[in-house]
Amino acid sequence: MLRLLLPSLLALGAGISIVVQQVLNTNLRTALNSAAWSGFVSYAVGLACMALLIVALRDPLPSASVAARIPWWAWSGGVFGALFIGLAIVLVPQLGAAAFIALLVAGQMLASVAFDHFGWMGLAQRPLDGPRLVGIALLVGGVILIRR
Repeated sequence: MLRLLLPSLLALGAGISIVVQQVLNTNLRTALNSAAWSGFVSYAVGLACMALLIVALRDPLPSASVAARIPWWAWSGGVFGALFIGLAIVLVPQLGAAAFIALLVAGQMLASVAFDHFGWMGLAQRPLDGPRLVGIALLVGGVILIRR
């Protein structure tokens, strides 16, 4: 149990960072009067941070042969990140941070249960069972309560 404490706290911190990111991006959108430029700045700063991480970790550039073996769809994560950032910039002011994040988490959980159940994209198959169905119902109930 103690072995999972630090990873759990870090995951909790990651969740907090998503809320902070969305509020900052929303404020930047208002200041710049542009959702597109707000998202661009968010990604540019994120790219700079990742470049610093590469340098700090001294990660070598992957070889062309390694890159060639990676399936085409594995390169598309940034598309979904951009979709997330763009929608968040537009929707947080409309829905509020709590409702947006509640709906975001509900979408993540529903998708992750489906990905686990079917073993999509190389994940180990974890069948949908009673406790997971109860978790989904509680999650949807929580979203309804937060959204009302």
